[in-house]
Amino acid sequence: MSQLTLNLVEGSVSFRFSPEAARELQKAIAELMERLKAVAAKAAPGSGGGRPSPQKPMEYQYTGDIFLEVFCNPNIYPTPFAAKVLITLRDDRIRVSSEAELTRVVEDLNQYLEQVG
Repeated sequence: MSQLTLNLVEGSVSFRFSPEAARELQKAIAELMERLKAVAAKAAPGSGGGRPSPQKPMEYQYTGDIFLEVFCNPNIYPTPFAAKVLITLRDDRIRVSSEAELTRVVEDLNQYLEQVG
């Protein structure tokens, strides 16, 4: 299993992660992007949409050698480019929680999947 490195707002974290799990996370993020775009479209001036309907948050979880959770509430960001995700990574000895920019996580996942083929 290859190492995935996620760049956080401050620092980075690396852990063993399967390509299948990375593709699942990529799919969850694609769905989140659609929700973020829906919120942004409703909030755009001149859209006539008024108040956007609340979108469901993304709560991705992976359990393997480690437990990984990626959470994002799309209702609090004006655009997908402003969005941040809360990343929690833990095992039986350590727990790390931090924020990461959504666009950076997308780049990190794409880079990882290119490397593992």
